[in-house]
Amino acid sequence: MRFTKLHGAGNDYLYVNGFEADVPDPSHLAVGMSDRHFGVGADGLILALPPTSGGDLRMRVFNADGSEARMCGNGVRCLAKFAVDRGLVRGDMVRVETLAGVREVELHRDGDRIVGGSVGMGRPILVPAEIPVALDGDLAVDVPITVDGRHMTMTCLSMGNPHAVFYVDSAADWPLHTLGPAIEHHAVFPDRVNVHAVEVVSAEEVIVRTWERGSGATLACGTGASAVCVAGVLTGRTGRAILAHVPGGDLEVAWPGDDAEVRLTGPVEEVFTGEWGM
Repeated sequence: MRFTKLHGAGNDYLYVNGFEADVPDPSHLAVGMSDRHFGVGADGLILALPPTSGGDLRMRVFNADGSEARMCGNGVRCLAKFAVDRGLVRGDMVRVETLAGVREVELHRDGDRIVGGSVGMGRPILVPAEIPVALDGDLAVDVPITVDGRHMTMTCLSMGNPHAVFYVDSAADWPLHTLGPAIEHHAVFPDRVNVHAVEVVSAEEVIVRTWERGSGATLACGTGASAVCVAGVLTGRTGRAILAHVPGGDLEVAWPGDDAEVRLTGPVEEVFTGEWGM
C-alpha cells in the first residue's frame, strides 16, 4: 500500500489515497504504521476518501493509538495539499468533510509549490456537556482541577475535539509527560482530552506545548492552537489574534468575534512517499 508522510509544523501524519486503496481496518493500520520504532513513525494516519455530503473529499483521522479523531487542524491542511498535488481535487480552495463538519482550506503557494494553508476551524463549543467535561455551569473558564496532588485551573472547550488549556509560568518547565496523560484520562473528561500548557508572552503571542489525546506529546496541534486562542479571549489573557509558538514551528490563529469561526494558518510540507506491506 502506497502512503505519503506530510507534516504541519511538525504534527506529522501518514496519508493514504482512499480513492484508490481499500483500507479495511484503519485503526489497526494506524497503530502499526505510527510506531516510531517498529513502523514508519507518525502522530497518526489520515485517509483521503471520496466525498459523501457536499465536500470535495472526506477525511478520516486515526491517532497513533488507533482511536478516531473528529478533526485535525494541521492534518486537514496537509490533506488538502496531498489531494491537490495528486489531482484528486482541483483549485486552491478545498472543502473537506470531517466528523466535525465541512472545513474549507485555502492553500498558499510559493510559485507552483503548496507551502501552507488557512482553514476555517468552525465555532468553538463552550457548553461543558457538549465538550464534554463533567462540570456544572454554562462555561468551563478558569475552573479548578486537582491532578496528582497538584491544584491547578483550566479552561475547557471543544474545537471538534475536547481541549483543556492550562496557563503556566513556563511552558518548557511544565511536566507535560507526567501531567499530560494524567489529565487526559482524568474522570472529569468522559472522552479523554487534549492538554495544553500555555505561556503568555504578550497579548498577541504565546508558547504552547501539547499532550494530544491518543498520540501523546506532539510538536503541534491545530485544534489545540485554536482552543488556546479562544481560551485567551475568554480569560482576558490574550487578544483575538495570536501567534502560537509550538515545538514544531509557528501557527497563526484568529477568532474575530464570539459568533465567528476560528481561523488557523500554518505551513504544510511533504516529507516522503513509501510502500507499506499489508
